[in-house]
Amino acid sequence: MTLLDRLAWGLLPAVPVPFRGEMLDAGAQHRYARWMAGMPGAGVAVWAHTGRGPYLTPAQRALVIRSWREAMPERVIVAGARDEAMAAEAQQGGADALLAFPASDDPVGHHRRLGRHLPVIAFLLYDAAGGVAYDDATLHAILELPAVVGIKVATLDSVLTFQRVAAVCRHHPDKLLITGEDRFLGYSLLCGARGALLGMGAALPDLQADLLRACADEDWPRFIALSDRCDRFSQVTFIAPMEGYIRRMLWAAAAEGAIPKAACDDPWGPPLPDPERAAVEAQVRIARAARG
Repeated sequence: MTLLDRLAWGLLPAVPVPFRGEMLDAGAQHRYARWMAGMPGAGVAVWAHTGRGPYLTPAQRALVIRSWREAMPERVIVAGARDEAMAAEAQQGGADALLAFPASDDPVGHHRRLGRHLPVIAFLLYDAAGGVAYDDATLHAILELPAVVGIKVATLDSVLTFQRVAAVCRHHPDKLLITGEDRFLGYSLLCGARGALLGMGAALPDLQADLLRACADEDWPRFIALSDRCDRFSQVTFIAPMEGYIRRMLWAAAAEGAIPKAACDDPWGPPLPDPERAAVEAQVRIARAARG
């Protein structure tokens, strides 16, 4: 199968990295990769915004991608890349594709340079997370590059922007529109997304993979029920302060038994109150109970 075939209607969790304080927990990282390998999905996205890729040292990035490649030898690994140095690291680590961190300076050239190393997924990210609001002309130019296989859109809360990008993508039927919209996942699929790369996928990935399959199968009663469960989960994880979502997703992964409860630190994120953790854990229990 082509890379697009492997990604179509598949879930790519954007996986966080378990830390204890400021120390990466290698044991928890390997445990997390083995747990995720037992879940449905097209693969994972490492070193992305959720995975704090630009903040990790080269040695830490190498450990992370190696753990995922060992756990998922046959699945797709997408690695975040802000420059050609990270792209070369990803290629050496066995990644299948790159997620291009947004660039305000020469964005088309940025994607062209990354494409010298691996196939590229462009990334339209909301401004507060360091994103760039590419205009339509720039989007068309990026999607016309042979190395670009699709675009991930993560606006957080701008349905209008998602609709605009989806309209652009319809002029490029050979490219994949990938949703990163944790807060309106179901609607983004109805707008034309045919794959998902989600920070929310770091926990309850089977729930989200089932939602994608229900949409592909046009099983609308199942789609509506699963969309509601995903929305409820996102409403306790993707809330202000938004940078706290990475720690919340680590809490959710721990509630699933994927990582130890003590390995849920995010050295670059804001501190969060204990009641938030209780709310995340409760929503994981509710979602699991609903699945039986």
